[in-house]
Amino acid sequence: MGTSLQGKTVVITGAARGIGRECAVRFADEGADLALFDIAGDLDAVGYPLGSRSQLGHTAELCERRGSAVVAAAVDVRDTAQVDAAVKEALGRFHTVDVLVNNAGIAAPSGLVLHEISESDWSLMLDVDLTGAWRMMRAVAPVMVAQRSGSIINVSSTAGLVGYRNFSGYVTAKHGLIGLTKAAALDYAPHRVRVNALCPGSVRDNPLVEGRMLAEIAHSLDVPAGEYEELFLRDQPMNTLIETSDIAGAATWLAGDDSRQVTGAVITVDGGFTSR
Repeated sequence: MGTSLQGKTVVITGAARGIGRECAVRFADEGADLALFDIAGDLDAVGYPLGSRSQLGHTAELCERRGSAVVAAAVDVRDTAQVDAAVKEALGRFHTVDVLVNNAGIAAPSGLVLHEISESDWSLMLDVDLTGAWRMMRAVAPVMVAQRSGSIINVSSTAGLVGYRNFSGYVTAKHGLIGLTKAAALDYAPHRVRVNALCPGSVRDNPLVEGRMLAEIAHSLDVPAGEYEELFLRDQPMNTLIETSDIAGAATWLAGDDSRQVTGAVITVDGGFTSR
């Protein structure tokens, strides 16, 4: 076990599976205690299954096996009361929050030209992918300010840096998350609280962490299930998809003291995709 996060408390949203689970396990390996939040249920408008209670429980179990103390809670980041209550529970257990990973997000409803998107679908995308991160930061930042330390990591996307056809809601939310990151970094720099954004590229759906985001994006584009990895590979300069472990590694660095002078940064883990 490493020690770079020994004694730290990390809050992760969207922790039931995928990048969230990979980050949770990596942080547990580094000695952190964890508050794991996930909606742990489906949204009718999204059109694909979201993280479940059993998946969230499995993430918690994996972290506990590594020696971490864990709080796991069903939290809808659209609900301020749920967010505040979950953060309060984490503080009651751990008395501090050192790292926040805003990973909760949805990729659908998507696949439509802008003028075809309903107002409710547009609002849902922004409420989860952008305003949800703001709600979490609003709940956690005062704790970090009071202790004069902390690292907030917002999981954006290459969609926060470039446009994608028929994904205007997602692109808008992820661009907004980068703007939020930069503004918050300036707000909290005097308090030694750092805020950075991670922009993953096309992340392989690793069955070990039950990831499925890439498959759902492909589904929104009507790409056959057996062909989508090859399709995404065509745009990868390094000719390989990103692994969830690549994202977790970058998040671990941003969480630890080795990045203590890094704030307001936008770090791409995309195999060179946005360098074209």
